[in-house]
Amino acid sequence: MLRRTVFTFPGGRPGIGLLVLRAAIGVTLVAQGIAYLSDWRNPNVEMWAVGLLRVASGTLALIGYMTPLAVAVGCLVSLAAWFPWFPSTAQNLFVTRPATILTVPIAIAIVCLGPGAFSLDARLFGRREIIISKRSSSARP
Repeated sequence: MLRRTVFTFPGGRPGIGLLVLRAAIGVTLVAQGIAYLSDWRNPNVEMWAVGLLRVASGTLALIGYMTPLAVAVGCLVSLAAWFPWFPSTAQNLFVTRPATILTVPIAIAIVCLGPGAFSLDARLFGRREIIISKRSSSARP
């Protein structure tokens, strides 16, 4: 599944740039999730679900595993937080409209560009060297 969504894993300076983008969105999502999980004034299932979803998607973005899916889910949860029916938490630095406004373009960039060479996805699904032995090629008629 991931191989179809991410075609290249750029290294060098582009890879470092993608690592910085992943770190920015990952830290933001984890901080937002922790804010939801640590809000004890209104504990309910929705708050816990939102918090765990944000922490999970942020952690996956940080390590670069299933990056496009994790970042897309984190972005959607952040966008949904703008609606009044969405459970809210006490405001902190990371649970604000500016944080969400910055999360969305970063998420779109990561979904479009992929996780980069410095990720677990690149390690698991990256470029492979295909070795064709002499015997395989001569076996054809």
